[in-house]
Amino acid sequence: MTLHLQSQVSLKPFNSFGVDVRAQLFAQAHSDADVREALAYSAAHDVPLLVIGGGSNLLLTADIPALVLRMATRGIRVLSDNGSQVVIEAEAGEIWHPFVQWTLAQGLSGLENLSLIPGTVGAAPMQNIGAYGVEIKDVFAGLTALDRQTGELRDFTLAECNFAYRDSLFKQQVGRWLILRVRFALDRVEHLHLEYGPVRQRLTEQGIDHPTATDVSQAICSIRNEKLPDPAVLGNAGSFFKNPLVSAVLADEIRLAHPGLVGYPQADGRVKLAAGWLIEQAGWKGFRDGDAGVHRLQSLVLVNYGTATGLELLKLAQRIQRDIAERFHVELEMEPNQY
Repeated sequence: MTLHLQSQVSLKPFNSFGVDVRAQLFAQAHSDADVREALAYSAAHDVPLLVIGGGSNLLLTADIPALVLRMATRGIRVLSDNGSQVVIEAEAGEIWHPFVQWTLAQGLSGLENLSLIPGTVGAAPMQNIGAYGVEIKDVFAGLTALDRQTGELRDFTLAECNFAYRDSLFKQQVGRWLILRVRFALDRVEHLHLEYGPVRQRLTEQGIDHPTATDVSQAICSIRNEKLPDPAVLGNAGSFFKNPLVSAVLADEIRLAHPGLVGYPQADGRVKLAAGWLIEQAGWKGFRDGDAGVHRLQSLVLVNYGTATGLELLKLAQRIQRDIAERFHVELEMEPNQY
């Protein structure tokens, strides 16, 4: 057995909130063989298996009575190159931001708007991560996943992933699919997405009139560094709540009472509201209860000031949910997975 199993391991270094809970068993997968060994051990010893990536989308509320398997596989390869488009495959354990930077260094564009998002390549399709007008689905070329029910490998196309706003088949079918590697179709000819005002404004401030993909990445990194706290300094999981989709009627009602409402009309007639704006209007920005709080600069981010437990953070999130529902009749959905 090549898989190195440890018992009663603190998961504090493996979740971006820095919550100190323990895993009954812990191991890191460096290959497909390690993944299969973990699955076999789980089945043979009747121990649940929890697979994690970078731990940036986790809220751990108690010790984990399971084998926690951290995906640590590495590898990036070029699968095809027709001169204008290049298909890249990356192992699930590759850290997301360095992977994005690698693609830019190769002269490839498509992922620049997703710069500085925490987590791993394998976790990216789970949430269909997105930022500044681009989502994974926009550059997706396929993935390979292990069916935990049958042990078989399966390749998924874009259509088969059922990507939606912060959602996918892999999130819907919890615990079935274990993503091993992901493929991206990237361009040598840049098609930049500059629709979001802050990006274009930052480039203008920097005196860049004809930006490259690297310029866009650097601008977004600059914006994110100003808006979001570094998890290594202040425990957090980035945006804690999804931006809610509401009817146009409800959006109009809220706007009557709050003319400054931030909302974005959708193709289906609904309106996507800025959850951070709602939370800030309700007075939660900068709120703190013990070591659990809402960031003083970004109301969409819950933070651990030191020794907050996952349960304390969860209770704070639930208080915010109830308040927003009462004030605006809007239901906020949490982004992090809770265990």
